[in-house]
Amino acid sequence: MVRIGDITFENFPLLLAPMEDVSDPPFRAVCKEQGADMMYTEFINADGLIREADKSMQKLDIYDYERPIGIQIFGDKIDAMREAAAIAEAARPELVDINYGCPVKKVACKGAGAGILLDLPKMQAMTSEIVKRCTLPVTVKTRLGWDHENIKIMEVAQRLQDVGIQALTIHGRTRAQMYKGEADWSHIAQVKNSANIHIPIFGNGDIDSPQKALEYKNKFGVDGIMIGRAAIGYPWIFKEIKHYFKTGEILPPPDVLERVRVCKKHLDFSIQWKGDRLGIFEMRSHYTNYFRGISHFKPFRTRLVEASSYTEVCEILDQVANTSFELVL
Repeated sequence: MVRIGDITFENFPLLLAPMEDVSDPPFRAVCKEQGADMMYTEFINADGLIREADKSMQKLDIYDYERPIGIQIFGDKIDAMREAAAIAEAARPELVDINYGCPVKKVACKGAGAGILLDLPKMQAMTSEIVKRCTLPVTVKTRLGWDHENIKIMEVAQRLQDVGIQALTIHGRTRAQMYKGEADWSHIAQVKNSANIHIPIFGNGDIDSPQKALEYKNKFGVDGIMIGRAAIGYPWIFKEIKHYFKTGEILPPPDVLERVRVCKKHLDFSIQWKGDRLGIFEMRSHYTNYFRGISHFKPFRTRLVEASSYTEVCEILDQVANTSFELVL
C-alpha cells in the first residue's frame, strides 16, 4: 500500500508523467481508461497563473474521472510559486506537484525546473513556503542533479522531506543528459533504500515495456513507476504492465480497430476541450504514434495530417479501420 496524504494506492501505482503539450485532459482521458493510477497536468508557469494568462489558466482544468490528479507548477521566484500553489490548490486537485526537473534551456537556465538543482538552499526554502501555504499534499518531481559531477539527489530528497513534501518522483537522468543516454536508477534505489527516507519514492525514465517495468520494480524497490514518453500514442502500456504484473503474460498489441477507437476518443475530447480548429490541429502530432508499427500506414498519416475538418478526419480513420494492415512491431 502506498499513501500520499489521503490518497491510497492498494497496489503498485503507475503514474502518468506531466509532459508539456502532451498531458492535457484529452490525453489523460485515454490513459486513465487504460489504467493510469495517478496523473498530473502539464507543468504550469507560476507567473502565468498569477497573471491569469489564458494558456496557464486552461491547464488548471481537471475532471472527476481523472482523480486522483496533481497540478504541477514551476517557477524561479519563491513568492510567485507560493501564490501559484494557492491558485492551483483552489482548482481542487488531490495534490500540488513542483517541477524541479524540466531540463529545457528556457526553463532551467532561468533557475526554474532543473535549474534549481544548482541552488539547493533556495529549493528547500521555496518548497518549505509552498508546503506551508497548501493544505493539500505537496510532492516534487526532479532529476539526479545538474550533471554527473553534481549528482546530489540524496541531499535533495532529505532536504525536501525535511520541509514536508509527501512523495518524490526521481527521473534517472541529470539535467545535462536532457533525454539522452540511459536513465540511471541506481541513484533512485539509494534514495528509496535510505533509512532516513520514509516518503514514497517513484522512479521515472526509460520504462517502455511490461518486462522492464517489472524488472525495475523488483530490482530498485521503488514505490511506483512514472511513465512518460512510452505512453504517447500508446496509452495501452498501463494496461499491459498491470496484466503482466498479475499474470506474467504479455498482452498482444492493440489491433487497428482498437487503435482507431482510442484515437477517435482522443480526437473527440480534444475538440470538445480546445474547439474544432485547435483540437484538430493538435491531434496531428499523435497519429504517427497511435499507428506506429503498422505497415504501409504512411499514406493515411499524410491524409490525417492534412485533414482540416472533423468529418474528414473521421472518414479517414474509418477507412483505416476497414483496411487490412500487418503489425510489424
